[in-house]
Amino acid sequence: MNDALKQKLKTLPSAPGVYFHKNKAGEIIYVGKAAVLKNRVRQYFQNPKDRDPKTAALVEEIYMTDWIVVDTEMDALFLESEMIKRYMPKWNILLRDDKNVCFVRINTKAEVPDVSMTRNNLGDDARYIGPFYAKNTIATALRILRKIFPFYDKPYSGKKTLDTDLGLTPGIEIGKMTPKDYHKILNNLIRYLEGDRQKLLKDLEHEMKEEAKKGNYERAAELRNELFGLKGLKKRIVFSDKEFLDISSDQALLQLQKMLHLPEPPRRIEGYDISHQSGQDVVASMVVFTNGVSDRSEYRKFKLKKQQNNDTASLQEVITRRLKHPSWKYPDLIILDGGELQVASVLPLLQAVKDSATIPVIGRDKSGDHSKSAIVKIVVPTSQGFQTIELSKDSHISRLIARIDEEAHRFAITYHTLLKRKRQLGNN
Repeated sequence: MNDALKQKLKTLPSAPGVYFHKNKAGEIIYVGKAAVLKNRVRQYFQNPKDRDPKTAALVEEIYMTDWIVVDTEMDALFLESEMIKRYMPKWNILLRDDKNVCFVRINTKAEVPDVSMTRNNLGDDARYIGPFYAKNTIATALRILRKIFPFYDKPYSGKKTLDTDLGLTPGIEIGKMTPKDYHKILNNLIRYLEGDRQKLLKDLEHEMKEEAKKGNYERAAELRNELFGLKGLKKRIVFSDKEFLDISSDQALLQLQKMLHLPEPPRRIEGYDISHQSGQDVVASMVVFTNGVSDRSEYRKFKLKKQQNNDTASLQEVITRRLKHPSWKYPDLIILDGGELQVASVLPLLQAVKDSATIPVIGRDKSGDHSKSAIVKIVVPTSQGFQTIELSKDSHISRLIARIDEEAHRFAITYHTLLKRKRQLGNN
């Protein structure tokens, strides 16, 4: 262990969080979560005889460690998952037992859905949340959340069980709740798991007050219990200014600021992608990353009014429609799936929008290569025209841009596939 790392470990907090082990070149080689950072991180450097060969090899490579402090262990679970998706550290792959990777599956199309965990996305009509990289932790999280949002953990049979008596099911089997009300509960659970926590709290409080005004005191009490339960959990990732400026996970934002000459690091980044099949079922996605982390509650999808095989024109329509919603906080940076033509097409639309200034925009030019290993090449508008910059695959910027681009593509193609299936079913 080098002297700088020894001194850094002395500052580890006794709080939950996510830690980043880095090698001498500054590359993130492992991302982990901890209920108590001080205890977990120090374990790597104690009792070397107790280490298995793979962990010993990891420790040999660790040159420096950084971390993010969060409110709870559950927050650490969600943030760990996001950071592994972004960086794909080699030691997470080498040390991870694939059996521990899981999704939360909710068959929302059923009249009475159930909530379960599965290793794979089966590609059916169910709602999948994840993947998460710690099956036992997400199982614990669901047990806690079930006390706030009761759900069935097995296909509905209509029979009363012990879980019914314990208040862990919505009680449809005893007439306590209707399937329609149960779907509302599941919607709130999904919003929580996907990160829409702050707005969920506000919505629950507003709905509780409205139900009380109407005299629906029983429903108001149920909402109050959900609200108090969530407030007690304090489930929201909080990035302090210090963390925002110093931690390795946010170096991408600092580097973007420097490279693009932005006034400050881009706290809100919006990514856009168009998806269609020969001009049919044309849709667009808008994904949002806040402080470098996906913010799914802010995602938006668009069905294009003009169905055409013209991504440039479609982007113009989407950006025009997006700017008509000032209630959606304006971004500090926009990333488009495309090159010079796409960026040039939206530049006039973004002038004098945000505080009478132009919203910065860049494009990711994949030049037909849509594989995950595609080179990260960006197109940046300048006073002389456009500059094309090819980024190192291992840089913080390339990892973040690739993550945003892949998420925008995933979100767009999922919506496109849904519309295509509906059209095909309608034709049949």
